[in-house]
Amino acid sequence: MTVNLRPAEAADADAVASIWYSGWGDGHLGNVPDELVAIRTKESFWQRVPALIGNTTVAVVGDEVAGFVMVADDEVEQVYVSGDHRGSGVADVLIDEAARQVKANGYDEAWLAVATGNARARRFYERSGWTDGGAFDYPASTDSGPIPVPCHRYLKKV
Repeated sequence: MTVNLRPAEAADADAVASIWYSGWGDGHLGNVPDELVAIRTKESFWQRVPALIGNTTVAVVGDEVAGFVMVADDEVEQVYVSGDHRGSGVADVLIDEAARQVKANGYDEAWLAVATGNARARRFYERSGWTDGGAFDYPASTDSGPIPVPCHRYLKKV
């Protein structure tokens, strides 16, 4: 299987939102405050994506968007793979690309936040060479201000 990476385009917004919505539920329901779950409606993902396309790289398998990563400065903000492509190596390609982008942004260390209860993601990052830097409250952005989410900060030298 060949995974091709490219900058996301406006035409990818629907695929990115769909993958993000499905994956967010898998990793966050039961692991984040109910207040955040209440505002992360299906529609909210489609509303948020257009403004984030410029920070998004998509992984394409065949002619299908199989996953994406969003990087801002030294933070890997989002890494998601569609359910059809989980376990296929797409996530490995995306997380390597994220580290490359952080380095290209002029940083020597990348970081990302993982909801404390998201054991599957935490295992993936640890297998990928990321180190658990400890617990902290990540300020999840909302229209009414940040909501603190119990997370672990994962770090990797790039």
